[in-house]
Amino acid sequence: MSKRMTETEILDNFDEALENGHFFILYQPKMNHATGRMIGAEALLRWKHPQYGLQFPMDFIPVFEKNDLIYRADLFVFEAVCKFQRKCLDTSISPVPISINLSRYDIYKKDYVSKIEEIRKKYDIPVNLLHIEITESSAIGGMELVTDVLDQLHACGYIVEMDDFGSGYSSLNVLKDLPVDVIKLDMRFFSDKVGGRGGTIINAVVQMTKWLNTPVVAEGVETLEQADYMKSIGCSYIQGYLYSKPVAEEEFIQKLGMLEHEPVASAIELIDEMDAGKFWDPNSLETLIFNNFVGGAVILSYYKGSIEISRVNQKYIKELGMNMNEKEILNSQPWDSCDEENKKIYEDTLLRAIKSGDEESCDTWRTVCSKTCGEDKICIRSFMRMIGKADDRYLFYVMIQNITAEKKRYTELYESDMRLRAGFEHANVYAWEYIIATKQMRPCFRCMRDLGFPPVLYNYPEPAIEAGVFPPEYADMYRDWHKQIEQGAEHLEAIIPLTVGRIPFHVRYTTEFDENGKPLKAYGSATLVVDGEDNKNDSDSDK
Repeated sequence: MSKRMTETEILDNFDEALENGHFFILYQPKMNHATGRMIGAEALLRWKHPQYGLQFPMDFIPVFEKNDLIYRADLFVFEAVCKFQRKCLDTSISPVPISINLSRYDIYKKDYVSKIEEIRKKYDIPVNLLHIEITESSAIGGMELVTDVLDQLHACGYIVEMDDFGSGYSSLNVLKDLPVDVIKLDMRFFSDKVGGRGGTIINAVVQMTKWLNTPVVAEGVETLEQADYMKSIGCSYIQGYLYSKPVAEEEFIQKLGMLEHEPVASAIELIDEMDAGKFWDPNSLETLIFNNFVGGAVILSYYKGSIEISRVNQKYIKELGMNMNEKEILNSQPWDSCDEENKKIYEDTLLRAIKSGDEESCDTWRTVCSKTCGEDKICIRSFMRMIGKADDRYLFYVMIQNITAEKKRYTELYESDMRLRAGFEHANVYAWEYIIATKQMRPCFRCMRDLGFPPVLYNYPEPAIEAGVFPPEYADMYRDWHKQIEQGAEHLEAIIPLTVGRIPFHVRYTTEFDENGKPLKAYGSATLVVDGEDNKNDSDSDK
């Protein structure tokens, strides 16, 4: 049974808590909602008194700050995290960066940075495994001091995160003046509901951070709807009860060993009204429809000849058919995929929709690129409706259909496309994407057509070996390649005789790594070996 300690009891028991291990650390993971991977964690101080029981941080932290004890408490947290990271490094536990909170009172201690550096070097921890979090409110009234501390931290190589962004009174001024590396967006600022104006603000903040090239972590995410919404507007990094509450060291180590994590929070009830503004509300019926019940859809803004994509759903990605993801689409420049003729068609349709206030449609050709499928030219039919306006800026809801096959049957572009495909066929290149955590392989259209592969192969590479694509004498070598990829091999290549015909192909793998340098995906290709290349490799092997 816990008893809330008085201020006097907190002060009287502080030293004993430090010396006898009554303070302890919990870790709350930071996740990439797009990949299910842990990208980091935040260290949180807790206190369990042997007599009074567990104490709440909201009770003892203000007392520490008031009585000049927070500095010692923060250094305790920093050293505890260093000990933990040292344990991970010594026992082959794959670590992630852990952030430690910097109190505004620490800023007034001139030796703060030198003290944490002394601790870090004592445990020999790489600086990239330790992030420092500073609250937005810390900068109020002491900008020069904060800037000086941040300069010292950056000089030592620390990543600095701005915590609770959006909870202060001058967020944009603070962001303008402080050279932070990561922004943690405080979802609680929106009172558990991101609807109407609040959702518009969140979207604007995420778009702004793209221009600043500053990653955003959405903090306090509790529902799948919130996480999916944040991902759809370009913020995949989240922290909150959706994936994990703050956990003790033993449970956190278990989570570190997981390649993929699943959300644990249940969905919330949805509202019953329809309103264009609620497209920014992850809990709204509009968002439910947008994500689940309509076809491929995108929300974009139009302003004086330029367009910017704000949100996409999964069916939009599938309609493009190029194995792309939300991040690639949201970070792309939409006009880059269109030539001048198709850009004019699309823009004229937007202007018609503004004038008519009704749905307008058009067909446009686009050149789309992806890491897996390379470059392709597709035709998209777009149905546009204006859903918002602010001066000369217009917001559109656009549904799409991929009508490439239909168009190719009736236009001259069919022959042009066939010539492009013939060139690709002549090169005899096959390509595929290998997802390491799930052992899934996603083949290109030639693999599916020539080898009879389905759109997804599971437990790869076994299906390809069983099908005879990789002959028995090369099967173990190919299996070993995938083990090397899981262990972090950046590049693998060899000439392998493929299929029952033992035709020599130059097989290559290139690995893509996640935010913490862990292997995420590998991109494979097989190119037919011509006589010159075959002889060259034979010559190289003789040396």
